[in-house]
Amino acid sequence: MKIPISIVKKSGDIVVFDVEKLTNSLRRASAGENVIQQIVGEVQSTIYEGMTTSKIYKIAFDLLKKYSRVSASKYKLKTALFELGPSGFPFEKLVGKLMAHEGFSTQVGVIVQGNCVSHEIDVIADKDDQHCFIECKFHSDQGRFCNVKIPLYVNSRFLDVEKQWKKQKSNEGKISKGGVYTNTRFTSDATQYGKCAGLLMASWDYPFGNGLKERIDKSGLHPLTALTTLTKNEKTKLLDLGLVLCKEIYENPEVLNQIGISKPRHKNIIKDAKELCSLH
Repeated sequence: MKIPISIVKKSGDIVVFDVEKLTNSLRRASAGENVIQQIVGEVQSTIYEGMTTSKIYKIAFDLLKKYSRVSASKYKLKTALFELGPSGFPFEKLVGKLMAHEGFSTQVGVIVQGNCVSHEIDVIADKDDQHCFIECKFHSDQGRFCNVKIPLYVNSRFLDVEKQWKKQKSNEGKISKGGVYTNTRFTSDATQYGKCAGLLMASWDYPFGNGLKERIDKSGLHPLTALTTLTKNEKTKLLDLGLVLCKEIYENPEVLNQIGISKPRHKNIIKDAKELCSLH
């Protein structure tokens, strides 16, 4: 029986290393079983007491990239979401595109008049008789969680908007919902309050089984920041052009010329972007 090894999470919490979690995360990235076993074996041979989860991730990611760039891109989804900064506007666009894929008509960055004051709503999403006002909370620090103050604040804004929205005759019989989407996690009291207030809540892993990681995997709408064939500077340039998805790169390959990427590199970038979007 192996002795349990304690590791340190981004939040500073100390947990016992779980080899099944590593195995499952590699499996979700569509890595082959032989590759998974080799990576797990390498991690287990180098892990030590007090090692950080960031270090473990880097070892696994670097090894996976040697076997499959596309699987490595899928494996780094969580990190890729954190790279949609620093403004957070690309994350808002990603949420809008994700909800559009799920059948909503969406608008991003809209000024809406409330009963008392006007508000900038990150994403407005309509489907049938449901009208959703979504606030996107982006964090670039993986150790930060969304605490209860966030849904409290969002709900107060939503109630002001909803009061004015209900005055419009065209909205009679329709349902309005407020919501919070974040690229990180919610604290337990944040989800408790969100449920009680009737807010739509979505984070990296919430709701369980239908968080952002599952919804992005199912839809194939992977952020372009996941690609290993682009440099950090190139990703920033593409985000500045208003692109957020891998899909937008292979559908509009001319943008690679626009940001100065040499022709010989286009093939691998487009190939990886297309393959990543099909892995779902």
